[in-house]
Amino acid sequence: MRAIVTGASGFVGPYLVEHLGSQGDEVHGVDSTSGPDLLDPQGWHALFESVRPDVVYHLAGWADVGGSWDNPHAAFRVNAEGTMNVLLGARPIQGVRVILVSSADIYGTVTPTELPLTEDSPVKPRSPYGASKEAAEAIARQFNRGFGVDTVIARPFNHIGPGQTPKFAAAAFALKVAQCERDGGGTVTHGDLSPRRDFLDVRDVVRAYRLLAQHGTSGTTYNICSGKDTQVTDVLQMLIDEANVPIRTLTDPDLIRPIELAVHRGSYDRLAAATGWKPEINLRTTLADVLAHARATVINEVTDTKQENQ
Repeated sequence: MRAIVTGASGFVGPYLVEHLGSQGDEVHGVDSTSGPDLLDPQGWHALFESVRPDVVYHLAGWADVGGSWDNPHAAFRVNAEGTMNVLLGARPIQGVRVILVSSADIYGTVTPTELPLTEDSPVKPRSPYGASKEAAEAIARQFNRGFGVDTVIARPFNHIGPGQTPKFAAAAFALKVAQCERDGGGTVTHGDLSPRRDFLDVRDVVRAYRLLAQHGTSGTTYNICSGKDTQVTDVLQMLIDEANVPIRTLTDPDLIRPIELAVHRGSYDRLAAATGWKPEINLRTTLADVLAHARATVINEVTDTKQENQ
């Protein structure tokens, strides 16, 4: 397949580009420096006319949930209007499929009795980010029903892996653990550890994206998740268990979010039925890889500091 990957230099993009290449696909990765601006519809039209892709994986967008509270207008423009521009570019291309990467954040606040979340569960986003993703989904459905564009919507839950920004809990914990190892011990500060989340390895996520490109039903939405919820405190403890020095933990009130979901867990039954997909990488393995990446980051920081001081 000839594929375009938007957001190719983000967290998930490089994993998807690598996976597609390993399957023999012709991959055209674009990002904010090598491709059109998301708000430039003519740029996307020109790109698609040039490449003539079989599939477009639309990963690019506003990904900062917390930051969307400060700048909801930008989040909506990038995620909703940007998605429309990508779809407008794809519309004239015969046979192209667009995989829109949405987010389980659109489910919003749920109670344990509503779990597991299925694709038919009510969507009630609590953040501007979640609302912008809901809007992007609505646009994709309209293009599918109204213009006949082949769209498939993916709703990933909390995907994690090596290289994720420390704005996210697992990566932040791993970096702090690696810094403690460098210092011979120390304390990892944290916020509320009681929430439970559906964590999934990013490498399992990108496998699902390609399978949806091959076997997903047009106009359909698919959860991508592990089907299990893990307490955040267990994530931190698994990372500490991997450490080679004694580490303490300490609650930092400044790290506690004013609004926090108690639990999130999805069902991937629809995805499994359509594609045969299931998670392959267990959480402990993922976290060991996240910590290995954090250790390498800390080592590089030390090396760079030494070189600057020479």
